[in-house]
Amino acid sequence: MSWQTFSARVVRGHRVASGLNGDPKFPGGTLRMQTPHFRAQGLELGRFFPGTLNISIAPLRYCVLAPRLTLRAVKWHPTEPAEDFSFFDVRLLRADGPAVEGLVYFPHPETKPAHFQAADVLELLLPLVPGLDYGMEIRLEARSDQLQIGAE
Repeated sequence: MSWQTFSARVVRGHRVASGLNGDPKFPGGTLRMQTPHFRAQGLELGRFFPGTLNISIAPLRYCVLAPRLTLRAVKWHPTEPAEDFSFFDVRLLRADGPAVEGLVYFPHPETKPAHFQAADVLELLLPLVPGLDYGMEIRLEARSDQLQIGAE
């Protein structure tokens, strides 16, 4: 198993996953609503912050190869359509300590009803990492057999 290392910049997302946008349609955020459905299909997210860290890899792009896990037709909301989700291994590299292991959270665009991401943005599920802020440059690793990171 090989890992590819790349740079990214922390960017502001839609704030829907965490619920910080205050949308009453998603009380507590979409991740809190999705978590029990993911758990029922074998994915436990309890060690992660209940929101996503959005990162831009521009000018690079990503290409999905073989997810660690794909969950199909997850009906997590009473009025929204079911969605497909894939997850990929990722590590946040830190100069001041060990790498922080997490997942790339990838709602499939063809089943996602709203809140689309730019082609260079990935959403990460990580434990709470103090000190991260918008605009900050970070270093990440992703498994090269799961995601391809590179120029178009």
